[in-house]
Amino acid sequence: QVQLVESEGGLVQAGGSLRLSCTASGRTFNTYDMGWFRQSPGKEREFVAAISWSGGTTYYGHSVKGRFTISRVYAKNTMYLQMNSLKPEDTAVYYCAADLSAIYYSTVSDIDYWGQGTQVTVSS
Repeated sequence: QVQLVESEGGLVQAGGSLRLSCTASGRTFNTYDMGWFRQSPGKEREFVAAISWSGGTTYYGHSVKGRFTISRVYAKNTMYLQMNSLKPEDTAVYYCAADLSAIYYSTVSDIDYWGQGTQVTVSS
């Protein structure tokens, strides 16, 4: 079992920055692909970013590429999402995810573990 605990999100103005973190329990952190998804009211959960178990490969959704950066620190069992140049359309609940398979190629229903979600609101 893996438990994922996300940091608090927050309210930020358009153009601002915010960093989310996700800390995983257990000693198998380095065997899991990790990622972020988000969901807005009335919309399906969408892929944001993912990082491979080795940390050597990252993937980004089209709408965040060039603005968001995903990273992981093995010593802290923690993954980060640095969000820059935020836009109102980035407003959503952000979910941390972990899976033994490549998250980028997985569907939402295939993901093994989810965090509780954290609200990010970007005001215009």
